[in-house]
Order: sequence, then C-alpha cells, then structure tokens
Amino acid sequence: MRKGIIFDMDGTLWDSAEQVAESWNAVLKQKYKDINVRITAEDMYRVMGKTMDVLGRIIFPDVEDERREKLLLDCYQYENEYLSEHGGKLYPDLEEVWQQLSEDYDLYIVSNCQKGYIEAFLEYFGFGKYIKDTECYGNNEKSKGENIRLVVERNQIKDAVYVGDIQGDYDASKEAGVKFIHAAYGFGTIDDEVPYINSLKELPEVVEKIGVEA
Repeated sequence: MRKGIIFDMDGTLWDSAEQVAESWNAVLKQKYKDINVRITAEDMYRVMGKTMDVLGRIIFPDVEDERREKLLLDCYQYENEYLSEHGGKLYPDLEEVWQQLSEDYDLYIVSNCQKGYIEAFLEYFGFGKYIKDTECYGNNEKSKGENIRLVVERNQIKDAVYVGDIQGDYDASKEAGVKFIHAAYGFGTIDDEVPYINSLKELPEVVEKIGVEA
C-alpha cells in the first residue's frame, strides 16, 4: 500500500491562462470568424476549475449547442498542441519539490481538464518521470471527486492528500475521502480552516505535518 500526493493543475502547478487564451483566439480567427468573441487571460481565470461543458457555456453562451461542442473540440485540440510547444507559467520550485517528495511519496495529477492537457504539461517540461498516474474529466466525464477516488483505488493508495487552489478542489477532496492542502498562491480561497501553503517550497513540511502516512 502506498502514500500519495495528488495535484490539481491550474493554479496549483502552473498558470496557462494567457497561453490558452492565445490558442483559442487562433482557432476562432482561423475557423470561426463569424463568432465575435475575443478571449482574454481574465476570461480563463474566471472559468478555471470548471468542467469542459460548463466552461464552454460560460465563454460561448450565444453559440448553438452542437456548434459549441465542435468549437470546443477544435479549441482543446489546438490548445494541447500549443501548450506542448509553448508551455505555460510554471510556479517556482516545482521540480525541486517534486524531486524531494518523490523520495517518500507517489505523485499524481487529477484535473477537470480535457484529454491531453496533462500530457502536454508533462511533455513540455519533461515531468513525466515524477508522475505515477493521471486522470481528468476529458477521459471519462467523471467529477473531480470521483477521479481522485479512482486514482486512489487503482493505485492502491492507503493515505492521500489532494493539493488544490479553489473551493471545488476542497469539495472534491471531501467527496473522495482524502486530506487536503490549499495552494493559497493560486486562483481561489477556501471557505473552511484547512492546511495551506503560500509557495510550493512549503509543501513537504506541510505534508509531513498533517501526517500523510504509509
């Protein structure tokens, strides 16, 4: 049986809002010139952590459902290609912290993102060697809580903590029955008293403090 640290993506490991907005605008310019929408990084911050279907309705509320679905598929496909080539803004000290943590813990990623997004992140930075398993909404359309539980079960993790930055991450950790650490440097706040970090460098100490045990 293993002990694991499961990470959220956006607002926890990196900030890709600017790059995602750039990639989506490129798709709109090339394939959907009649849709008068210009996406900004602020638009992306507004929908971070939401599932793909909800995100699409917020950003493209006036686009008919069937066409919106095709638009989102095009945006997500190009986004993955763009991020695998250009990356995003990595939060400081991530690799050093992962090197340290991986000596005692197995590391995982669970996100509400599309299929291929986590892979683009790992490919760009060469981080695949640190991550034992990943799961996302785009793979199975399951909630984040369900996917955290799925990763715990299939990797036989005895004790786990989820590291995330928004209220939805905390709610998902409770749904999955795992511990939680708030990445307070990220995009959101938590309506409860929870362990937190103000930078990734603080994570090893806080994980040890809350007692993630084998």
